[in-house]
Amino acid sequence: MREKGIFEKIVDREIPSTIILENDEFMAFNDIAPKAPIHVLIIPKKWVKDFNGVDGILMGKMSEFILQVVDKLGVRESGYRLITNIGEDGGQEVPHLHFHLLAKRKLESHFG
Repeated sequence: MREKGIFEKIVDREIPSTIILENDEFMAFNDIAPKAPIHVLIIPKKWVKDFNGVDGILMGKMSEFILQVVDKLGVRESGYRLITNIGEDGGQEVPHLHFHLLAKRKLESHFG
């Protein structure tokens, strides 16, 4: 049996966090080591290891939730970066699907 991960503990309120928005299926909370003035993690409450485990229904619902977070934070017009890391080579540190939303700072392009 898989041990409960850090994000599941946040969902279950076993670890405190600053929650930005949540509903029955998703949660957005501040990153504890922010890389920008706004750095929010957005997760499904039900465990999914990474983006490889996403289906269209989950991604559609998650996309709608992410846009609600964007609007709550007021960054739709000014812009933001949305990132997910997959696997060890992709830099994934927590094995639970999550998107990083970074905003309120001019972010450099890493791809030219």
